[in-house]
Amino acid sequence: MLHIDRHLFVASLDEAAALLAADPHSAVLGGCGFLRLGARRIGTAIDLSRLDLDFIRADEASIEIGAMTSLRTVETHPLTAALAGGVLARALAPIVGVQLRHALTVGGTVAGRYPFSDLLTALLALDARVELHAGGRIALADLLNNPSRRDIVVRVLLPRDERRAAFADLRRSATDFPLLNAAVARCADGFRVVVGSRPGRARRSPAAETHLVDHGLDRATAAEAGRLAAAELPFGDNPRGSGAYRQSLCPVLVQRALLEVLHAG
Repeated sequence: MLHIDRHLFVASLDEAAALLAADPHSAVLGGCGFLRLGARRIGTAIDLSRLDLDFIRADEASIEIGAMTSLRTVETHPLTAALAGGVLARALAPIVGVQLRHALTVGGTVAGRYPFSDLLTALLALDARVELHAGGRIALADLLNNPSRRDIVVRVLLPRDERRAAFADLRRSATDFPLLNAAVARCADGFRVVVGSRPGRARRSPAAETHLVDHGLDRATAAEAGRLAAAELPFGDNPRGSGAYRQSLCPVLVQRALLEVLHAG
């Protein structure tokens, strides 16, 4: 079970960073929907909810999402719900229910680096960047590749460009975690092909992306890109399914998402 020794509301990010550094058993709270899934003792629970980090705003180049913004807000806000063909809304809609999506936060999901996350898969396809309190702005992929890094997620930044993206997933039941998910995007400099819940963290498939750049996107290349992603990325077992089953699903989900992008024009 989850046990918290003390719960503190901080007045600034600097105060939060000092508490995080002082106690190796401290944790920054997001929505706490997934934090309770495991047995853990937290010495100091650092609450950012009074720091005005619940926002979605934009300029000509990017959309900024504050760390304490709920997944439901991202799903329904006009700026994010319509981005890249609505890929974020599509990725978030299957997550359990509206009540939980109102509680879960973008910062908690990103900082948690959850392997089963639908949001992280979609964000990678959008070339998301993350602003950290100490580390500054870095690519989301770099954060996911450094799971031991302790820092505070301040906001997520998404480019406002003409890319088209799509999301596909498979679940054993409507409210379950995904057995596998995939997100793809076509953008000015090529393609993004991302597969998550393998059950490892979401990762891009360079082989699939290179094939699409070299040969264009049509039904045949979409199928081949799915095959290449399944051959390149590692898949593992967990109680929801075997690695072999996930690997067999990967070409189908990648192809399905790519065809959605193709038909969207």
